[in-house]
Formats: sequence, structure tokens, C-alpha cells
Amino acid sequence: MRDFLLTKLGPARDEVDPMLADGAFVDSSGTPLTGGEAYQPHTFIWFHRRLRDEAEVPGELVVLHRDERLVVFDKPHFLSTIPRGRHVLQSAVVKARQLLDLPELTAAHRLDRATAGVLLMTTERRWRAPYQSLFSDRAVEKTYEAIAPLRPGLVFPLEVESHLVKQVGTMQAETLELPPNAHTTIDLLEARGGWGRFAVRPTTGRTHQIRAHFTQLRMPILNDPLYPNVLDTNIDDFSSPLALVSRSLEFIDPIDKTIRRFTSRRRLPWPGPNQSCLG
Repeated sequence: MRDFLLTKLGPARDEVDPMLADGAFVDSSGTPLTGGEAYQPHTFIWFHRRLRDEAEVPGELVVLHRDERLVVFDKPHFLSTIPRGRHVLQSAVVKARQLLDLPELTAAHRLDRATAGVLLMTTERRWRAPYQSLFSDRAVEKTYEAIAPLRPGLVFPLEVESHLVKQVGTMQAETLELPPNAHTTIDLLEARGGWGRFAVRPTTGRTHQIRAHFTQLRMPILNDPLYPNVLDTNIDDFSSPLALVSRSLEFIDPIDKTIRRFTSRRRLPWPGPNQSCLG
């Protein structure tokens, strides 16, 4: 079993022997493993991950609405939606459960860590499926707001489409020469000094779709560390938030059939005079 754990845990393999010595790995009956047991396939081993020290994400997770079934938050930039990878305590779900003492609180959809704005959660397991289905069935009208360079000659609103694939372990979504599976409408709200503030309405929900489509137009979103190029940015550097916010969600409630609409109060600041843009 020790050999299996060393192989399975990869980068954390230097922690295996101390954790075995502490009895940190247990089987389904709760019995600690020593590491000398014979490997048994198709069995479960339980342990608590040792978490890295996580820098506190700036900004407040604001409650926009709360009722029996839903809690709607205004998520700050840099806060993960769910605990994963190097962000566990600094995730919206963990913070929200602690804040409201709702242990079954679950995100009905996801926002990128880099994206701020409206995030919908369900209060109990029994409400999870109906509201998650709204997103999988594309029954939610989603509007985002972004700031990006304004390219001369483009006429808005624009319909942008492509075939996007995001592979596990890769930083960027890849555009393939296949029939489109990602569709976004982009409209110009305001122009200022070569920059534009845009209303963005994705009708599909591919990973990084909005960021990839702005890059496809050769007008990458302000402060994007991934598009068009992956920048060597410290994961705990909160100095340059991506100029993208989930502005609103609107849908017909699957339980009581009322119209629901929630709007973020966050404002995207215009870039400073020294930040370059397209001419």
C-alpha cells in the first residue's frame, strides 16, 4: 500500500511516510494503514489533505439575496467557486458555508477564479438538481461586462462563435476547426481612450469562452493572465484583476415559476493612462 500511495499522490509523495506513521490513512472501517499491507484494488482509502497556507483573497463575498432555496453572492475576483487544487479555504463555497452556517450550501454553476460577479448557490441538497439543471439546459440568461481594447472598424453588436475545447492540465482553451460549440454576443456600451466597455451574452457555457472569444477578435480582456499569452504570474498576486464581471443572471424559477433576476454591484474601473491598448 505504501508503494501505491507514493505513486498515486505524485508531488505530495514526501508526505506519505510521515502520514503513515501518524495513522493518517485509514480504510473504510477506520483502521489506520501502516503501508505494509498488500495492495487491494477497488477499495477506498481515506485521509485529510494537508493544505498549503492560502493568502487571503481581497474583497468581500457579498450576499445579494437569500431565501429558503437560494443564496446569491457577489463574488470578488481571485476567489475560486469551489475548493480545488491550491484553493480550498479561499473558495466561495467554503467561505459561504462558514459565513451563513449552511453546511449543504452548493454552487449551482461556476465562475472562473479570475471572474467576479453573480454566483448562485442552493441551500440544501434537495434544491441542487433543479437549479443546476437550469444552467445545463441553457435556461439562464447570463450577461457579463468586460473592458477590452476597442478595435477600429468593428461594428457592434458582434456574434462570435468557435469550437472550443479545454483539456485537463492545460491553461488555455483550444480553438479547433470543427462546427461551433461556443456562441457569444458582444455589444459596445461605452468607449473611452481606445478602450471599450462591453456587454457580453454567452449562449453556451464553455470554459474560458468569453476570454477566448475576445482574443479571437484580437482584443483580449484587460489584465488577462492567460489570453492571448500565458503570463508568469504569482498565484497570490491580486494586484491586477481581470476586467470581467458576471453582471446578471435571469431565469424562471423551477420551483415556483417566478422570474428571478440578480445583478452584481461590482464596478470595473477603466484602465490607467499608462496601460496600453490597440490603436
